Amino acid sequence: MNVLLDYLPEFRDGFLGTLAITASSALLALVLGVLIAGFRVSPIPPLRAFGTAWVTVLRNTPLTLLFLVAFFVVPQVLFQGASPYLLATLALGFYTSSFVCEAVRSGINTVPLGQAEAARSLGMTFAQTLGQIVLPQATRTVLPPLSSIFIALTKNSAIAGAFGYGELFNVSKLLNDKGYAIAWIFLWTALAYLIITFAISAVFRLLERRMGVAR
Repeated sequence: MNVLLDYLPEFRDGFLGTLAITASSALLALVLGVLIAGFRVSPIPPLRAFGTAWVTVLRNTPLTLLFLVAFFVVPQVLFQGASPYLLATLALGFYTSSFVCEAVRSGINTVPLGQAEAARSLGMTFAQTLGQIVLPQATRTVLPPLSSIFIALTKNSAIAGAFGYGELFNVSKLLNDKGYAIAWIFLWTALAYLIITFAISAVFRLLERRMGVAR
C-alpha cells in the first residue's frame, strides 16, 4: 500500500494517460475501421483492393514495429516534433482499425442481401444504403467483437510506455528502476488495467442490452 500512497500522483497520471491513449486510439480505430470496411464491400474495385491491402498489412505487422515506424519514421516525414501521445495514438489506432474493419465487415455480411437490393431499387446510393440501412442493422452483431477489440487495445497501450509516453506501464517501469518491489508495482498496475477493461465491458453490455430491446 505504501508504494501506491507514496506515488499516488504518478499512478494517477499514468492511469489518466492510459485512459487518454485508449480513448483517442479507439476513436481513430473506429472511424478508420468503419471507413475501410465500407471500402471492402464497395462495388468499386480500387477501393476494395485498398481495403484488403490495409487489413492485410496492418494485421500481419507486429505492433511494436508500427510503434518504431511511428516514433522514428513519421516525425522525419510528416510530423516533426510530434508528441509521444500523437504518435502512440497513430500506431495504436491504425493497428486496431484493421481488426475493427473485419468485425464491421462480418456484421455487414449478416444483413440480408435483400435489404441492400431494396434500398437500391428506391434509388439510394451505395453510401446511403450502407450508412442508413446496412450499418444500423449490423451494429447489433458488431458490438460483442468490438468489446474484445477495445479491451485488447487497452492492454496494447502498454507498449506506448516503452516509447516514453506517460501511461501505467511507464510509471511501473520508473518505480521499478527506483528499487521498489516489482510485485506490488505490478499488482497496482494490473488493478488499474482491470478497472478500465471492466468499464469497457460494462459499456458494451449496456449497449448490447439496449440494442436487444430495440430489436
